[in-house]
Amino acid sequence: MKKKLAFALMLSVALAMTACGQNETAEAENNTEAETVLNQADTEKSEGVMTYEEYMAADLETEVTVETYVQAKQGWWENDGVGMATFYTQDADGAYFLYNMPCSQEEYDKLVIGTKIKVTGYKSEWEGEVEIIDSTFEIEEGGFEASAVDVTDKLGTDDIINYQNQLVSFKDMTVEAANDDGDAFMYNWDGSGSDGDDLYFNVSVNGETYTFTVESYLTGAGSDVYEAVKALNVGDTVDLTGFLYWYQGVNPHITSVTVK
Repeated sequence: MKKKLAFALMLSVALAMTACGQNETAEAENNTEAETVLNQADTEKSEGVMTYEEYMAADLETEVTVETYVQAKQGWWENDGVGMATFYTQDADGAYFLYNMPCSQEEYDKLVIGTKIKVTGYKSEWEGEVEIIDSTFEIEEGGFEASAVDVTDKLGTDDIINYQNQLVSFKDMTVEAANDDGDAFMYNWDGSGSDGDDLYFNVSVNGETYTFTVESYLTGAGSDVYEAVKALNVGDTVDLTGFLYWYQGVNPHITSVTVK
């Protein structure tokens, strides 16, 4: 009797371990599938949706409809009772900057990195920054998280604008003085701000200097990148990642800094 009981217990344990192993395998496969989804943007557009090429060819102040994926978002706020936020988005071919897109707090919370959305609004431009304004959106099935493209060698060339609003990286940049006092950064573009405001800092490569920004509405005081820029020293060599925002020229919104 004891032998039969022992055998039954051993069989139960073996079956449990097999089931556990199968669950772990299934979970691993599901995680792999999820990772694959987040790294594959749909190349086919729904009916009535523009390709990135068609969007860029569209005239300013005309209505546009695109399908794109959230890559980052600025803080949610209300204007006359209407909630809104600005989003950095991208598909397989290019990026779309959604400026002050109306959304409720609940909708904003759902728009996490990788979320696919269909957006209808008006193509606009401000100081060279091409964006979509006065828009509406709906969440769709699918997901995509962009990888940063190294555009260091594009700086100073006409080709750099083709990466506008995309997640990009810059390698082996040298930190230069941000003002005549030799500071490594300034609060606001003219140094008039204080902790919590945008950070502006200069970096150079191949003899040319560029001004980069840490946008406080995107990554404010206390965030890793905000504190990293505050700790920079003139002469540091850094790798940078961010979104290729445009203001009268290249003015990336930096989201990551690595001091080498």
